[in-house]
Amino acid sequence: MSNANPDTTAAEAHRRRTFAVIAHPDAGKSTLTEALALHAHIISEAGATHGKAGRKATVSDWMEMEKDRGISIASSALQFEYAPEGHAGEPFMINLVDTPGHADFSEDTYRVLMAVDAAVMLIDAAKGLEPQTLQLFRVCKARGLPIITVINKWDRVGRTPLELVDEIVKEIELQPTPLFWPVGEAGDFRGLARINNDGEVEEYIHFTRTAGGSTIAPEDFYTPEEAIEREGDVWENATEEAELLAADGAVHDQELFLNCTTSPLIFASAMLNFGVHQILDTLCQLAPSPAGRDADPKALEAATSAMDDHRDTTDDFSGVVFKVQAGMDKNHRDTLAFMRVVSGEFDRGMQVTHSQSGRSFSTKYALTVFGRTRSTVETAFPGDIVGLVNAGALAPGDTIFEGRKIQYPPMPKFAPEHFRILRAKSLGKYKQFRKALEQLDSEGVVQILKNDLRGDANPVMAAVGPMQFEVMQARMEVEYNVETVADPIPYSVARRTTAETAPELAKQRGVEIFTRTDGELIALFSDKWRLSFIEKEHPDFVLESLVAE
Repeated sequence: MSNANPDTTAAEAHRRRTFAVIAHPDAGKSTLTEALALHAHIISEAGATHGKAGRKATVSDWMEMEKDRGISIASSALQFEYAPEGHAGEPFMINLVDTPGHADFSEDTYRVLMAVDAAVMLIDAAKGLEPQTLQLFRVCKARGLPIITVINKWDRVGRTPLELVDEIVKEIELQPTPLFWPVGEAGDFRGLARINNDGEVEEYIHFTRTAGGSTIAPEDFYTPEEAIEREGDVWENATEEAELLAADGAVHDQELFLNCTTSPLIFASAMLNFGVHQILDTLCQLAPSPAGRDADPKALEAATSAMDDHRDTTDDFSGVVFKVQAGMDKNHRDTLAFMRVVSGEFDRGMQVTHSQSGRSFSTKYALTVFGRTRSTVETAFPGDIVGLVNAGALAPGDTIFEGRKIQYPPMPKFAPEHFRILRAKSLGKYKQFRKALEQLDSEGVVQILKNDLRGDANPVMAAVGPMQFEVMQARMEVEYNVETVADPIPYSVARRTTAETAPELAKQRGVEIFTRTDGELIALFSDKWRLSFIEKEHPDFVLESLVAE
């Protein structure tokens, strides 16, 4: 058993801030991640530089496809300490989880949102709210995740700030409460007006550009009186807009923020490093520290022996796995299970129990992960993200614990809409093909479906989006030296069924029955009209939607 001191655990949990950055593709999410690391002095130069030829890959993007396409397609966990200016005592421990930006990987993003305590919603100043942003916001709202809104790319021509605020209010019924309002219209970003909790403008922060935005932008501070002398009408316009919103009640209230009714608002340019440390300061001051969690009600009902129904942060150790990833380091053929510490103190080498199987295992190899850089972690506390090496038995949503048993709710699974048959180009590579298939399936890269008709050599990949197939094939080639072919299959709808329904269902035209790796029977239909016809003709058939749990 761990010798953790509850007071120490409570103090360490109190200084943790664990959050995800969510956004539509190309809103600047990975650039912001890089900029936040720069302001925490973890790196000396940001990865994004002017000019396509000189652009570096951000530290959180490690997969070759991410570097080639300039988008994030896998989540990455970064941990660092940060102390806001003037902060007394221990610095805050930041656990920042960068998430996939592409809609095809929304399931991965949803899993990350189950493992964090707050979210930064990043919005492009020119494009405003976009479909992926709206979808992810609804997940945050459903989970009760407090949201800090950042309007990014204010250095480029875009919409007016009041127009963007109005859109957020109308589209997602979230009231932005400005903390840092832009001085200068989009494309003419001069600085920020800092606003207090009464809606009063207190200070002008003027930014100076650095070469390519690769280093921290110098800041100069002015009183409102000095600001009007310096900026004239531009300052007056900014303060009038801020006062207009304050008069309408758009001022920060911590309780409303924690209830996901309001959202602190910051304008920034991640590329130029304008407004970046203001985001970090706001997270430290306002975002919640880790809290305890309730057990899965279904697991409690099915339990054959005593099980905890809740864990506070100071209770015995417990953690939940939200992602499994292999191939992050070509020098290490290992698998990392990303675990969020929920309660207690994690000590490397401690013996823990896997709740789903009841098996015990040692956590001898535990890492903190910064992009592709890894270092051994000796201890971790609630809110921390730990990479457990070669924990092959773990899958997303699994619980590990010490002491009395606990099992947390499972991670969501999405209904796949795209299907391909996967086969190895060379029959001589079948052994490697099978090994790669098992590994990538366990990570949740795609869902793998099999049946006797097609055999093990021709499994069906099921995915939310087609880019998942590209990732699957690319990783099989790079990590396992297996070239593959993905052939189309004439199905577009999936439903869960039962052993009783399957025999008769299989006789229907335009239907094929498969077994998923977790043992579930999955029926694929040629199209939604075929499904509708069968449901009407056979109302006794069990056909359940594969939606997020």
